[in-house]
Amino acid sequence: MLKGFKEFILRGNVIDLAVAVVIGAAFTTIVNAIVTGVFTPLISALFKADSLNNALKVPIGSSNLLFGEVLGAVIQFVLVAVVVYFVLVLPLNHFKERAARRKSKGVVDEATPATELDLLTEIRDLLAADRGAANLDAGTLTGAGRHSD
Repeated sequence: MLKGFKEFILRGNVIDLAVAVVIGAAFTTIVNAIVTGVFTPLISALFKADSLNNALKVPIGSSNLLFGEVLGAVIQFVLVAVVVYFVLVLPLNHFKERAARRKSKGVVDEATPATELDLLTEIRDLLAADRGAANLDAGTLTGAGRHSD
């Protein structure tokens, strides 16, 4: 039972997910600071309200619709998406494309570990080359391929 739990925890997906949650929480703190420190005052000044929650307030009976609060949430979402894309996704895609181009040209990058397929292909090629050399040596030693007159 503990063995299964250990395998589950040590899977790459679980660790990647944990890292993503921690980084997401850190980004959320940064984005919240940007929204409350920069965008909220700008929007509040634009709508002449003391806070984003009070901006675009529409009274309905005894309650209010707070469109400013929704606008703040949308801005925060867009900022998180922009930060994640430009800080994480775009650079990683660039590095992957660069590694793929180098690999297609035959340049091996030491920082990129070889995959199992790469290693098996290399072993196959070495075995084929070794077999070809052994057949060539055997043919030379036995005189095969020589014509006697």
